Amino acid sequence: MDELEMIAFKIISGVGTARSCYIEAIHAAKAGDYEQAEKLIAEGDESFVVGHDAHAGLLTKEANEGQGSSVSLLILHAEDQLMSAEAFKIIAQEFIDTHKRIDALEAKVH
Repeated sequence: MDELEMIAFKIISGVGTARSCYIEAIHAAKAGDYEQAEKLIAEGDESFVVGHDAHAGLLTKEANEGQGSSVSLLILHAEDQLMSAEAFKIIAQEFIDTHKRIDALEAKVH
């Protein structure tokens, strides 16, 4: 496996874990466990940084050395996963906030 493939898998692994944490955070918020939801967002952020840093390193290497200019399907997939994880974080945070508001409103009604 060459260096570019290793970087792609590092990106995919890091952001894939992050996306899973963000989805689990939504489930925790739905169950009313906001402390766990926030913990999962933080765990997701840590994993996302691993993938994001690998991606940034790849971009830096290409800018400095001109390497990496050939685009493979694996790198495209890695970048797609990176963007997907970013979107899931935004969605997760919105769902957590929405569940908090619903719970607060239900508490006022009951």
